[in-house]
Amino acid sequence: MAEQEYSIIKGDDLADEPEIGGLTLGGWLREVCDQHRSREALVFTENGERVVWTYTQLWDRANEVARALLAIGIAKGNRVGVMMTNRPEFLSSVWGAALAGATPATISTFSTADELEYMVSLSACQVLLLERNVLKRDFAQVMTEIEPGLALDGEELWSSKLPFLRHVACIGEPVGKISSWEKFLERGVSTPQSLVDAASAAVAPSDAGAIFFSSGSTSKPKGIVNSHRGVALQMWRWRRFYQTAEDARTWSANGFFWSGNFGMAIGTTLTAGGCLVLQKTFSPAEALDIMACEQATMAIAWPHQWPQLEAAENWNEVNLSSMKYLSPLAGLAKHPTIDVSWQEPINAYGNTETFTISSIYESGTPESVSAGSSGRPVPGMIFKIVDPLTGQILPLGGEGEIAVKGPTLMLGYLGVPLDESLDSEGFLRTGDGGYVDKEGRLFWKGRLTDIIKTGGANVSPAEIDSVIRNAPGVKFTQTVGMPHDTLGEIVVACVVMHEGCSAEASDIQSFAKQKLASYKVPRVVMFFAEDDIEITGSAKIKTADLKALVAKSLDQ
Repeated sequence: MAEQEYSIIKGDDLADEPEIGGLTLGGWLREVCDQHRSREALVFTENGERVVWTYTQLWDRANEVARALLAIGIAKGNRVGVMMTNRPEFLSSVWGAALAGATPATISTFSTADELEYMVSLSACQVLLLERNVLKRDFAQVMTEIEPGLALDGEELWSSKLPFLRHVACIGEPVGKISSWEKFLERGVSTPQSLVDAASAAVAPSDAGAIFFSSGSTSKPKGIVNSHRGVALQMWRWRRFYQTAEDARTWSANGFFWSGNFGMAIGTTLTAGGCLVLQKTFSPAEALDIMACEQATMAIAWPHQWPQLEAAENWNEVNLSSMKYLSPLAGLAKHPTIDVSWQEPINAYGNTETFTISSIYESGTPESVSAGSSGRPVPGMIFKIVDPLTGQILPLGGEGEIAVKGPTLMLGYLGVPLDESLDSEGFLRTGDGGYVDKEGRLFWKGRLTDIIKTGGANVSPAEIDSVIRNAPGVKFTQTVGMPHDTLGEIVVACVVMHEGCSAEASDIQSFAKQKLASYKVPRVVMFFAEDDIEITGSAKIKTADLKALVAKSLDQ
């Protein structure tokens, strides 16, 4: 078989890629701050107080954190946990750690006590910087329950449960050995800036740059170690993906502790010289007020958040005419003051393991080119499609498992040998199904483990969910396959409705029939209350738990 007949596609040469600057986190921040100095980098409102940081102030605040970390003994390669919502200190903490030569580990504020203990332990954090109060959670209290020694007065922490953890600081009232944010920063007052500069200069693009945790839809979160080069490359690229300019004022309440939101919001906005419009936790009415007040030109949200914005009580009262970087297909685009024609680059594929996007068509690409695909490989990336069982590369057009490698591929999973994560050629087997065509395009078909086999046909739950979530009154949905005596599996849609809305199974099925082939239409539609279903912070439903809930309901 000729080489071009195999399912292998490659991106352009990395050396020829335009608009790429420094390849460390500190190098990226220095360049964007030097270029945009007095422009607003972020705005944040909390308890009625509006906080604004310019790019120069962002640089200064990050260096302030770096000096404090060096003062308490942080050295190159040490891990610094950052557990905060989308607030200014999240950025100064992550980049402060990077400038000090440490590796920031971002931790979700949706974490349970068990998950928090697991992630701090797995990442061997020596310092944990956290936001004390998030919604109804008190994470200082959670940490003292995990390690009771933290509740005692004194400076030093020695813990057999978390043996590497030495310092914890919080935004909010301090507790015992957990210091206040102000006291933490005071530690670095006498640290010379030259020491930070030297530490930052000692960091190489190949070093560990950041640790992100998967959101864990089926098991414990995986700690994914990304290199400085991998993160920095993507931070430069996101502006190009979205085609943003200095007028980008990007609202998002979705946690930057996940790689996708980190790259999409921070990379897209700050690389372009724009301004982050921060909301610490999602509240629909407050979000609309913030967008209107700050004249946001861009909004980044999960699909289930668009209907919540539309249902907010102040929907018809706010002026959102400043919106520009918003897809006409997004729910927010229905607002009477919004008129947009921008094209979101939805033809894309990526993973946390490749620090977000590994194939894409940029904003403005015509449908005749993208053809419903997931894009072409970004520079340096290589894809192959393999037989899920044998690992053999399939002929061109054959549908199998997507495997990927390239310059943004992770350095590895925490606690897992690299040869257990990659195949013999250095490719990551993603567990996703898809194929490539002769035009060099990637087509994603869903998770292989989630594919439903019904009556001899393969059905993608992702495709069904993308249709049903647009049905009137639906808040979110997840489709699963359940065992069936004659069909093998049947398609079951699990639906949660917005408060005050209702529907019959036939309503959902009729809606689905308009877009889906008959064999893809759910044979069973089950309605659940939101409290019935455990949802991760990234709006994923734990599939195993959901199947158990469905099985119990079907048996009744």
